[in-house]
Amino acid sequence: MKKKIWLVIPMTISPLLLAPTAQAANADGLYLGIGGGYGEVASSDSEIGKFAGASGESYHVDDDDSVYKAFVGYEYNPYFATEAFYADLGKPNLIRGGNVVDLKSKAYGLSLVGKLPVGAGFELFAKAGMARWETEARGELSATSDLDDNDGIDPVYGAGVQYRYQHLLLRTEYERYDFDSNFKVDTYTASVGWQF
Repeated sequence: MKKKIWLVIPMTISPLLLAPTAQAANADGLYLGIGGGYGEVASSDSEIGKFAGASGESYHVDDDDSVYKAFVGYEYNPYFATEAFYADLGKPNLIRGGNVVDLKSKAYGLSLVGKLPVGAGFELFAKAGMARWETEARGELSATSDLDDNDGIDPVYGAGVQYRYQHLLLRTEYERYDFDSNFKVDTYTASVGWQF
């Protein structure tokens, strides 16, 4: 349900901005934006537990949460850009009885972005890059549990659609943060940006 809401918002707003006088900004230059949405861990409960160092199998995982992001990029031409980004990926939970452990994750990095203008201010895009990430385990599953904090540098990739009206940018996208063989995070976000 959360996922659908974040995907529908930009598509509902975009037609209101379409007008015969719509004129895109120069298709190059600096831009920045912020956004939010929904994230979920694309791994099984046992894989997430192994990633966090949880022993046994008598726990379950609440694997979704809100996510937030910020980005700054430079568009070299209508087809190619680079972006630096920061993402707060929320805190999925490991739960055992009344004990809860938050797996709080964040990432920052750099992506290459390929774009395909499709007319009327819309463009499709795909991206691939590398993220420096950290996951902190906060809480205890039991008095003897000592869960692991993790970090690393791993791939991130995604795709989406962007609408440009003069300097205003509206974007909806999917991204996968491929942190570990046992911990992959999928995000669905809507963002607003400005191109200078």
